[in-house]
Amino acid sequence: MKLTVVGCSGSFPSAESACSSYLVEADGFRLLLDMGNGALGELQRHCGLYDLDAIFLSHLHADHCIDMCAYFVARYYRHDGGRCAPIPVYGPEGTEQRLTTAYADTPTASSMSEVFDFHTVKPCTFEIGPFTVHTERVAHPVEAYGIRIEHGGRILTYSGDTGVSTALDELARDADLFLCEAAFTHGKENIPDLHLNGREAGQTAARAGARRLVLTHIPPWTDPQVNLADARAVYDGPVGLAAPRQTYEI
Repeated sequence: MKLTVVGCSGSFPSAESACSSYLVEADGFRLLLDMGNGALGELQRHCGLYDLDAIFLSHLHADHCIDMCAYFVARYYRHDGGRCAPIPVYGPEGTEQRLTTAYADTPTASSMSEVFDFHTVKPCTFEIGPFTVHTERVAHPVEAYGIRIEHGGRILTYSGDTGVSTALDELARDADLFLCEAAFTHGKENIPDLHLNGREAGQTAARAGARRLVLTHIPPWTDPQVNLADARAVYDGPVGLAAPRQTYEI
C-alpha cells in the first residue's frame, strides 16, 4: 500500500496544509480517507479529479467532509466526457443528507446520489476494492469511525477523530502504520471523548503494538513538536508528524 498525505491540519486549514485527507493506493485502486477543507485542490497534485475509486468519510464534521460539496460540482456538472458513474462513498448514517444540506442548492433532493453511491458505515468488516477494511465506532461527539485497512499482509490504521478508546486500540493492533490524530496538548486540554493528545496517541500505539506512529490532525494552534515529544516519551517505535505531500510505503 502507498499512503499519501493530502491534508493533515485539524479543525481548520493551516497556512501549510488542507484539513484531513489521505490517499491510499494499491493494485491501481485509489481510496480517499476524508475530504476536509481545502483537500480537493491538494488532491489534484496526486491524481486526477476522476481517478478516485472510493471515498471513506470517518465522520461528518466539516474538516473531514466539506470538500465533498466541491467534488459534487466537479462530478455532477462535468460536460467533457459526460457525467461520471457514481463513486462509492462510505460514511456514517445521514451522509447524503449532511452533504445536501451543506451544499444548500442541489438541483433536486437526490442529486448527490446521482454522482455518489452512498454506503452507511457501521462497525463491521467488508471489502473496498482490493482492501479488507474493518471499522469501529470511536469516541467523538458525533458518530465517528476509525478504520483498519489490510492488503498484502500489511495493515494501515487511521483513527479519524477520537478520544481514548478501546475500539481504537483494537483497530491499531499490530498495525504497520498507525495514522493517529493528536489535536490536543498534554496538560492543556482535558476534554474526554473528543480528541487525543500526543501522549495519548503514543500510549495507544504502545498498547496496540503498532510498528510505526504518524501523528496527524494537529490544528494550527497546537505545537506539533510538543506532541511529537510527548508521544516519543511513551512509545518506543518510530514516530513522525504527518505533512502535506508526504508518502509512505506500507
